[in-house]
Amino acid sequence: MKHWFSDGAFRAIVRNATYLGSSNVIGALLGLLALACAGRAMTPELFGTLVVVQAYAKSVSDFVKFQTWQFVVQFGTPALAHRDLGRFRDVASFSFGLDLASGVIAMVGGMALLPLLGHAVGITPQDFWWALGYCTLIPTMTAATPTGILRAIDRFDLIAVQQGITPFLRAIGSVIAYYGHLGFPGFIATWYVSSLAGDGTLWWFAVRELRRQDIHHALRPGLFGVARRIKGAWDFVWTTNFAHSIWSARNAGTNVLVGIVLGPAAAGVFKVALTFFDAAGTPASLMQKSFYPEVRRLDPTTTRPWKLGLRSAALAGGLGILVALLVILVGKPLIGGVFGKQYLEAYDILQVMSAALVVSMAGFPLESLLYIASRQRAALVAQALAAVVYVVLLVALAHAMGIMGAAIAYFAGQCLEAGFSLIPTVAAYRRRHTLSYYSPGEARP
Repeated sequence: MKHWFSDGAFRAIVRNATYLGSSNVIGALLGLLALACAGRAMTPELFGTLVVVQAYAKSVSDFVKFQTWQFVVQFGTPALAHRDLGRFRDVASFSFGLDLASGVIAMVGGMALLPLLGHAVGITPQDFWWALGYCTLIPTMTAATPTGILRAIDRFDLIAVQQGITPFLRAIGSVIAYYGHLGFPGFIATWYVSSLAGDGTLWWFAVRELRRQDIHHALRPGLFGVARRIKGAWDFVWTTNFAHSIWSARNAGTNVLVGIVLGPAAAGVFKVALTFFDAAGTPASLMQKSFYPEVRRLDPTTTRPWKLGLRSAALAGGLGILVALLVILVGKPLIGGVFGKQYLEAYDILQVMSAALVVSMAGFPLESLLYIASRQRAALVAQALAAVVYVVLLVALAHAMGIMGAAIAYFAGQCLEAGFSLIPTVAAYRRRHTLSYYSPGEARP
């Protein structure tokens, strides 16, 4: 491990993950304060409406948005390494144009569907106009270009600062709304302004860093004309978009399938276990966000990025074992204290899912390694196959073994995704001498 930390790239991954982790912890605590104020100040019905309005806008943006931050890292990082500022401008321009187009489409679509879906998701006619106004946030929620720019420039410290702005403003506004008895209008205005301020700060940071790097006119939106100068642009953004959609649908659909097969009570228990699973897996998700930009700076034709992936996987896997043991030790009293004794059954399935936690954390570098090898389609196929087999296993094992069968299926799904991703990753490593560092399909300058 001492030798590993002598590697500057490995140190950068851990450092950046620490930045993001510290920001997430602070943001989570401030978020709890905001929710506590809203929950105490309003009736359960109004509090639920506030949550539904925010969730509706976020769901629409998640469904439509492209993973443009990955595009900026994939194509822009090598351009910065070569000081090819013209190419980086093209990358940022295309990414911004895609964010702008998808954001407007998502906003218009979300507003148009609200009269049809509002009642189904729990938005009453008297709250319709509040929800419609909140949908104007969708374009800023969809945009990921500034995040990609800051990651490509290695300013994770600014991302960490920005991640704390929205929950900080939301907590302050919620305290004011609570003691000022401002009711539902006060809280939804706080949610809106804090989100807008947080997203605006991210854009401001990105613009400032571009100026410091002497990169001008990078945020002039472009699409088709710019894309013709970036070979593989459309293939990458559509592939990563489909992959993210599969991931989102699988996660969102798990509880739905458990509820269909075993009933709503079982779905509630499984949701509790999934909540703990997602929280415990946060270190791996933070490492992935810092790993991808760092490994993209390295030449994939050498062994260095692949060794970095192996070391990162070992570190994350070791953390996964420690976190899994911690979950097993404190999970039962924590579930009972937070959710109540009626949900203690979640602890039994959480023990099975703890093994899945180790697998998912150790396997986090695989997707990024496939991306730097321009094998994003292989990553998509791996996720799609794993998702299909997982759904079949979930339905079959839940029928046969109840909720414990659903937990076993979840563990199997994590193993399948890691295994299906590992096969093309090993193949890409063996053929690394045929890869190009600068950009897919292009020779290095």
